[in-house]
Amino acid sequence: MHGWCERKPPEWATYLSKLVKVTAHSNQQYEGWVFTVDPVSASMVLVTLPEGDRAHVRVVLGHAVESVEVLQEENKGNTLRLASIFSAHGAEALSPEELKKRRQSLRQWIEKNHIPVKEEGEMLRVANVLTISSPYGVDDCSSSNEIILSRVQSLVQSNPEHKH
Repeated sequence: MHGWCERKPPEWATYLSKLVKVTAHSNQQYEGWVFTVDPVSASMVLVTLPEGDRAHVRVVLGHAVESVEVLQEENKGNTLRLASIFSAHGAEALSPEELKKRRQSLRQWIEKNHIPVKEEGEMLRVANVLTISSPYGVDDCSSSNEIILSRVQSLVQSNPEHKH
C-alpha cells in the first residue's frame, strides 16, 4: 500500500461514511466514521457517534496517517446522521420530496417577482449570477455580486412559504 498522502481523491472517497481505524505516527490509533478527507492535506475528519450523546469530531493530519483499516461499511442511517451533524444549527433533515417542493416554491416566488430563474439539477440559478443550493434558505445563496446577493436573500426571506 502506498502512502496515504500519495493517494488521490477518488481513492480517499472510498472511505467516506465508513467506520475506520487509523494508525498514525507513534502507533496512535483513532476510530471513527470518515466524514471527509481534505484533498490538499489528506487530513481525515473522523466522527464518533455515541448513542444519545453529542458527536465527537477529530481531525487526523494526513502526513501522520500510516494505515487505514475499514471496520464497518457505510449505512444510510449513519450517513444521514453524519450529514446532520454538520448542517446548519437547527436545520431539519428534509426528504428529497420536501426539498423538491421547497425548490419549486422558491422558484415560483422568484418568478412571481419578475426575476429570471432556472433549475439546474438540485440548484436554482438566478439571473445567471447567483445560485441557491439545498435546502434553499437565505444562507444557501451564493454570488460574487454582493448587491444582487443581498437583494435575492431579502427576496428569499420574504417568501411567504419560507420557514423561519
